[in-house]
Amino acid sequence: MAANGKAVRVVGWVLSVLASLLFVFSAFLKLKGGPDLDQGMAHLGLPASMVKPLAILELTCLAIYLIPPTAVLGAILLAGYIGGTIVTHWRSGDPFIVNIVLGLVVWLGLYLREPRLKDKVCVRTCAHIRCA
Repeated sequence: MAANGKAVRVVGWVLSVLASLLFVFSAFLKLKGGPDLDQGMAHLGLPASMVKPLAILELTCLAIYLIPPTAVLGAILLAGYIGGTIVTHWRSGDPFIVNIVLGLVVWLGLYLREPRLKDKVCVRTCAHIRCA
């Protein structure tokens, strides 16, 4: 059973790192800048002055998420950040399903890698399992 628990944690870390790579890439593009970024921000209705603060916010939330003792707070902060991206894309008429999936992967990765969450969150998979 211990090997199974370790495998689940490894899968959780893999999911967390994959989601994190998307955030790092996004922040890198924001910090790099360029005409495509300016055009994209204008399409979303956001001023160019928000680019660097958004990148810093994104990387800060990500760092908090990747540090195990603060991972739950980081997931909450990333969920808020992702919520903002969903609303922004929705408002501009762009698809936002990728943002929803990213938010789910962030939380699934944390749930699988953080054993303390299994005691706090009851996921019912069978009718005969009762949550306390």
